[in-house]
Amino acid sequence: MRSRLVLHAVDSHTEGMPTRVITGGIGTIPGATMNERRLYFREHRDDIKQLLMNEPRGHSAMSGAILQPPARADCDWGVVYIEVSGYLPMCGHGTIGVATVLVETGMVEVVEPVTTIRLDTPAGVVVAEVAVEGGAARSVTLRNVPSFAVGLDRKAVLADGRSVTYDLAYGGNFYAILPLDQFGLPFDRSRKDDILAAGLALMDAINAEDEPVHPEDPSIRGCHHVHLYAPGSNARHSRHAMAIHPGWFDRSPCGTGTSARMAQLHARGELPLHTEFVNESFIGTRFTGRLLGTTEVAGRPAVLPSFTGRAWITGTAQYLLDPEDPFPAGFVL
Repeated sequence: MRSRLVLHAVDSHTEGMPTRVITGGIGTIPGATMNERRLYFREHRDDIKQLLMNEPRGHSAMSGAILQPPARADCDWGVVYIEVSGYLPMCGHGTIGVATVLVETGMVEVVEPVTTIRLDTPAGVVVAEVAVEGGAARSVTLRNVPSFAVGLDRKAVLADGRSVTYDLAYGGNFYAILPLDQFGLPFDRSRKDDILAAGLALMDAINAEDEPVHPEDPSIRGCHHVHLYAPGSNARHSRHAMAIHPGWFDRSPCGTGTSARMAQLHARGELPLHTEFVNESFIGTRFTGRLLGTTEVAGRPAVLPSFTGRAWITGTAQYLLDPEDPFPAGFVL
């Protein structure tokens, strides 16, 4: 076999959504913080992200995470998140996948019944509490970064002239949140193309009219997720379709999206602290969330979210790049 590089990976899925965890072959990415490393990799090593996420090694909804030494002394591992659409500051399902891989491959000291892992992410420190039984990760509870409502009952005018009302919240990424009813569409996977088109149209309108920017880190910006919740959803049990740039659905219930949804519900006075909230994905898988407390972000009221889900390891691999491969950065069709 000939190869210009060898990348070691452990593949997993979290409630249906893949995470390709890169355990070796990258080296330490330059940068004093994980966010600096994220930006460096995006600028200088994007070909590797494309190689791993795009076809033929990946697919149109592929997601991954690159393990790194932490940039902070109080963390066990660092993470840079990659996916077909770019480089997220934080990824909930991906972090559950990372924590599961770290436990089940012995890359952290495993303690039963709970192994606690501190992860240095571009969005901040995330604590993973892994329920372990017989050496296996049975579930992962994440204490996510502070989350907050950016605005309620905002208006956006779509390219076709329609006006919609949405809430905007941050849970590690920015999310537009609104009922699917506003588009006159049923919560039905047979209408997935229409639902996705509606979400992307709103995304485009928001970013054109009033692109969101994190108040403490201007490199975290833009709305690339639209949470379209189903009829009957409430602050105890919500079902949704999550449209993601540039054109795919989250298969998992979406961890940062669950955090943003809880921040939005709390801002509306519908979700008290320490109250269980079940968030259900488009394929019926679930995360269970709760708000642990309140805080502030740049003087803005915020909440401290947590959520629980499970990941399963699906394989291990060494990804290669033959010097004569005609698709060194993969392709998108």
